Order: sequence, then C-alpha cells, then structure tokens
Amino acid sequence: MITETIDKLFKPQNRYKPRSRNERGSPRILARLASIDWKLHARRVAVVGILAGSLVGLTLVLDRPIRVMSIDGSFQRVSPNQVEQAAAPFLKTGFMSADLDAVQRAIESIPYVDHARVQRRWPNSLHVTILEQVATARWGESGLLNARGELFARTAAHVPPELPRLSGPEGTEAEVARHYLAAQGKMLEAGMRIAAMRLDERGAWELDLDNGLTIRLGRTQVEDHLERFIRTASLVVSRRANEVAYVDMRYSNGFTIGWRTQPPAQDTAASAPPMSARAQDPDR
Repeated sequence: MITETIDKLFKPQNRYKPRSRNERGSPRILARLASIDWKLHARRVAVVGILAGSLVGLTLVLDRPIRVMSIDGSFQRVSPNQVEQAAAPFLKTGFMSADLDAVQRAIESIPYVDHARVQRRWPNSLHVTILEQVATARWGESGLLNARGELFARTAAHVPPELPRLSGPEGTEAEVARHYLAAQGKMLEAGMRIAAMRLDERGAWELDLDNGLTIRLGRTQVEDHLERFIRTASLVVSRRANEVAYVDMRYSNGFTIGWRTQPPAQDTAASAPPMSARAQDPDR
C-alpha cells in the first residue's frame, strides 16, 4: 500500500488532455453561425424564388399556341406547302417553347433549300425566310452543284443545259468544282470557255471547251499544262479549231494535236512533239 501511494505521488500527471476535433471546432462553428445574417439570406432566397416563379408564370402565359407562319422566298423550286409540312411537327408546343433550331434544320432538309431563317413574331406567329439553292454546274448525268461545290441534288428532274458539266469519283465534287472555277477564270481571260471538266479514277484531268475541243491535262503539273495550252497550243489550234478533236498537253515540253479529219502533212509535223518529249511524259 505504501509503495502504491509513493508511485502515485511521484508519477507525472498530464493535466492538459488533448481535446477532440469536435470539442476544438464546435466553438468556432457556433461563432460563425452566430455571425451570419440569416434574415438577409432569407430575403435573398425569397426574392430569387419570386423571380423564378414570375418567370415560369410569364412563360406559361406567353407560350400560347402558334396560329400563323409567314414565309418569304423566291419559290422557284420550293413551295410554301413544303415548308409548312416540314415545320408542322415542331409547332405543336407553343410560341415560347418552340425549338427554332429544330424548325430550321427540318426546313433546310428540303431539296433545293440552301438556308432558312426562323423568327418569332409576337404574339403567336413564326416568320420563315427561305434562300434557295442556286445551281452553278451539273454533276454527272443529273446532279447539281452550288457555288460552294456542294452536291445538293443527285437526280434533278430539270437540269439546265447551259450549265457546265463536271464529273469525278464519289466524294470529289468540291475538288472538281474548285479546279473548274480556277480554270474557267483563266480560260475566260483568254477568250475561251469550259463546257465540261472530268477527273477519272486514275486522277487524270480533262476539259472540254464550248467549241468541242478536248484538252488532256494529265495527273501531274495540271496547272502548268493548262497555262502552256493558253500560252502556246491555243494559238496553234485557234485557226482550225473546228478541225481539232483534242490537244494532249501531258508532255513535259510539247503537245500533240488530234484532228477530226486528216490534216495536211505540214500541220501534222508541226503539231507533234519531239520524241524526247514523249519519253518524258509522266502520265503515260
């Protein structure tokens, strides 16, 4: 007993026990909560709730059924009835809830519609403005391309015969249209006009002029070959263009002429390139 009493007297005592996290943090949390202006926050929440409720109520009041849809456009290939039928499924909601983007996409899916603009008109109508596709070239037998080289009609019922005819493998519409526009500008400056342009499966280019002359440009250095035709070959064939079937520009430093009828001997000799030029032809 005496030993235990002595141990208790001399055993170091830890008078400062560490407090738990809850004991340490509780006064701070309580102090923060006490410092909050709960009335101010309550007023803010009430204002937000009132505004949200007012907005919902106003939307319900304004979201009246759509009664009228007015349409503007040239209507050469597209009819107002087509536009109404395309938009009808999206107009069953209301003036405010109608999805204008969906209406626009539905109208633009109509053949020959290039762009559509849809606007709300108070109190219960929509206004649609239609911009029709403008065909600038034919594609194959019955396709039509716009100025951006996009194939917007694969089997057109009416194909204007005066349009240039372009053709090529599937998916090359934009590429062929781009080359045609670049070449046509140069040919017009030289007093000639392209009636057709073709890109074959091998990647070789040909074009026809409006006088029936075919120009073979090959697969490589196409722009250089066209420039050389304008600069030199066109001067040779211009005097007898009606007798020339084609001009082959695929040689590195010459060209050949294909005649519709047998020309005089001196014309044949003048039109043939040197044999070394034939050997250097990269497309053969």
